[in-house]
Amino acid sequence: MDALKGFKMIAGLALLMVALQLFNVATGYSLMAFGLIPRTVPGLFGILTSPFLHGSLAHLSANLIAFLVLGTLVMIEGFNRFVTVSLIIILLGGALVWLFGFSGVHIGASGWVFGLWAYLLSRAWFLRSWTNLITAGVVALLYGGLVFGFLPRQGVSFEGHLFGALAGFIAAKVLLSAPRSRFNAG
Repeated sequence: MDALKGFKMIAGLALLMVALQLFNVATGYSLMAFGLIPRTVPGLFGILTSPFLHGSLAHLSANLIAFLVLGTLVMIEGFNRFVTVSLIIILLGGALVWLFGFSGVHIGASGWVFGLWAYLLSRAWFLRSWTNLITAGVVALLYGGLVFGFLPRQGVSFEGHLFGALAGFIAAKVLLSAPRSRFNAG
């Protein structure tokens, strides 16, 4: 039951992004006002809303397919894990963009996508199982090109990519790394 609930959630989030994009197009991109604007009080709200807004249908489709694939791979760990990882990525990654991002409007699910990607790759390191290693290999094969998203380009929030990936790594570190004993057996 938990898996079905999770997959419905991912599909629902994807449909929400599509509906918001259609509304945004129909209203002359009026929702861009809800993007993340660094170092502004109104921009703080954008930490929560910006992952659901996109600048074009091409922008949305580029993020949507990766979100569905990577989100589903995280969801395999369970509904609560997906929600927790997503909240860490959105809140921490968004806060870092708000603090350090270029001035302008940051929108799109790519920070979330980069965070899910980094989480899945990091999970293989922290859990060290064949299943996680194979999953990380498939993720690296399918989405290895994401590393080019860390390069600054005009009109692309590489900060969102970078901080989303950092937040995904931190989510894996916090949620998956085994606590180390303070005492050395000897």
